Amino acid sequence: MSEAHEKPNLRVKGRLMSASEIERTLVRLAHEIVEKSNGSSDLALVGIKRRGIPLAERLGRLISTIEKRPVDTGILDIQFYRDDLSTADTRPVVTPGAIGVEIEGRDVVICDDVLYTGRTVRAALDALFDHGRPRRVQLAVLIDRGHRELPIEATYVGKYVPTSSREIIEVKFHEVDQDDQVLLVERAG
Repeated sequence: MSEAHEKPNLRVKGRLMSASEIERTLVRLAHEIVEKSNGSSDLALVGIKRRGIPLAERLGRLISTIEKRPVDTGILDIQFYRDDLSTADTRPVVTPGAIGVEIEGRDVVICDDVLYTGRTVRAALDALFDHGRPRRVQLAVLIDRGHRELPIEATYVGKYVPTSSREIIEVKFHEVDQDDQVLLVERAG
């Protein structure tokens, strides 16, 4: 069920992308990643937990099909790296292999569903570098909605959606939400 339906102070303004539009966009992004990476030999895709994971996995499958070779995908849990959430002062203990893929000296594409303030990506970079030193790090997002608070820009963008501060982008992936669509939602009141 949609967050907007679960929270009475939110209302759906419209659907920005259908399942087929998401799929077409991911095919385009996969081709862009292959082109800018000169293939996939040293490529690793790392999804930011939660909805960045299915994005990374889907892009990985598409790139594997294009390149006719497997592409490594991993998971990045950034909850202890956020600077905008109240957490304990201690730095998290990073366990080797927790990311699920070797990143040392590789081209890494961090994947997330929505780029907004840039704080999630900043936290992801901190988490990523605790796992090793990639040769290059790029960012792929399905939606860029603007309103940056940090100087962070995505290398690969599915769709630019200018929003107001009252609006929210809800990305739904079948792997997490049993649905594939992108909704524009507004806070009521």
